[in-house]
Amino acid sequence: MPAPRTPLTSDEELLSAEHGAVQSTYSDVQRIERMRAEMQSGFQALAGVRRGVAMFGSSRVAPADPHYELAREIAATLGRAGFAIITGGGPGLMQAANEGARDAGAVSVGLNIELPFEQELNPYVDLPLEFHYFFTRKMMFVRYSSAFVVLPGGYGTMDELFEALTLIQTRKIKHFPVILVGSEFWDGLLGWITQRLLRFGSVNESDVALLQIAEGPQQVLEAVEEAARRQGR
Repeated sequence: MPAPRTPLTSDEELLSAEHGAVQSTYSDVQRIERMRAEMQSGFQALAGVRRGVAMFGSSRVAPADPHYELAREIAATLGRAGFAIITGGGPGLMQAANEGARDAGAVSVGLNIELPFEQELNPYVDLPLEFHYFFTRKMMFVRYSSAFVVLPGGYGTMDELFEALTLIQTRKIKHFPVILVGSEFWDGLLGWITQRLLRFGSVNESDVALLQIAEGPQQVLEAVEEAARRQGR
């Protein structure tokens, strides 16, 4: 049997701790302390963020893509209305959102995550945080946001989308809109949810209604402001 290999990330080290193929580099006591320290630093850094909006989308979108400019415009519109913009801190549509926040003079937050391939913080992040663990990073997105704005993206974007929907469905968070930007991109997913999940009975109509579609900055702003009022922010 080959010797255990070095884990590529802290998440892999944690989740593969019982697997003989991956080397354990920390004890459980050390892992718990790292998690505690990561949450504490996040809480301290974001304590002043009261009206945050999390914006998600593909890291693979180039600045010349129309979706990049749309993300930037949405973030700038929200920023001018007094909202902070929170992204994953990476390139693509995350960068576009942070750039829009800076255009508007709004708080521009980037929650970067340790990945097997290097992901540099984009140059438009003014409040950067680095995370080893996905679950601590996700906690910051939900705790300090009043809404999720979901632009076209891949698996990571879908992960955040469905995590938010599950938290709302199970009443862990209230008055929290999930806004899908661009019907052309999202219609297929919405159709599948309606034609498969709803008909199968695994969701009901109120679950489907948790998703909102917006085509542009003004529609996004209206949905976010309404949610912020209901949340008392």
